[in-house]
Amino acid sequence: MAKTAGRPSSYTPEAATEICSRIAEGETVRQIAADDHMPAQGTIFRWLNEHEAFQEQYARARERQLDRWEDEIVEIADDSTNDWMTRESASGRIDEVANHDHIARSRLRVDARKWIMSKRLPRKYGERLGVEGADGGPVQVVVRRFSEEEGK
Repeated sequence: MAKTAGRPSSYTPEAATEICSRIAEGETVRQIAADDHMPAQGTIFRWLNEHEAFQEQYARARERQLDRWEDEIVEIADDSTNDWMTRESASGRIDEVANHDHIARSRLRVDARKWIMSKRLPRKYGERLGVEGADGGPVQVVVRRFSEEEGK
């Protein structure tokens, strides 16, 4: 009985490069795995556990993906397309009104990217809640005591 062609399951550098290129362009692993010529999502994650070169390539791709999302946030925020729509009232008057659904969706798209970015790379995209010392470490406090003679 002839074996039918299925999804690739054997690691190849070419497949790893395509996966990482697509991630860097903003696609998710789930979207990539949906393509018939690509390995299943579980296979991709297995490859990450088994191939150190792929792990490094994948990590760099994820960082580039965050840079891309940073640009997308600005584009989404600046794009007012579909923020307004025409609506006809019962009297037949045509008005321009805010499209609150579109505005809310744009806000959600920005917020989702910001949240993921803050979790994946908190030092760059996270909220700064505390005071940091040199090199991002803890603040060092130096206490010096002066004698009365030094104060004169």
